[in-house]
Amino acid sequence: MAKFERPALAVYQPDIAQNLGTMMRMCACLGVEVAIIEPAAFPVSDRAFRRAGLDYLDRVTITRHVSFETFQHWRVEKGRRLVLLTTKASERYERFAFDAGDILMVGRESAGVPEVVHAAADARVRVPMLPGLRSLNVAVCAGMVLGEALRQTAALPDD
Repeated sequence: MAKFERPALAVYQPDIAQNLGTMMRMCACLGVEVAIIEPAAFPVSDRAFRRAGLDYLDRVTITRHVSFETFQHWRVEKGRRLVLLTTKASERYERFAFDAGDILMVGRESAGVPEVVHAAADARVRVPMLPGLRSLNVAVCAGMVLGEALRQTAALPDD
């Protein structure tokens, strides 16, 4: 298996361009690779991101996948574990043991991910919330869990 420096983030069929932009900027600042699984609900192109003001675009490694199937093939070939962030998980993210090769995946803002993605995940984690609330913003969840994964794997950037 390949040696990885830090976990990566995968975004499944994003619905909201601003959330994807926020996650990409976060990944640029933390040195984390981003995988975008299409189709998205908006144009996913360098030009569109530059127009949105993402001046960090040159500082983030982005891999685009035309479908979940192509992403899954790429991930398995690389030997990376898929950790799905989902409200349906029983395990809390701060109690999970992350590995530097993990790919953390967030779902669509409107619908999460389909059952085929749940079934393909090697692990599922959730952010604990007060009862009666549905979910946090996807970019907020990604930041919380990615921060913990980077902390556990000693992969946070040096000051």
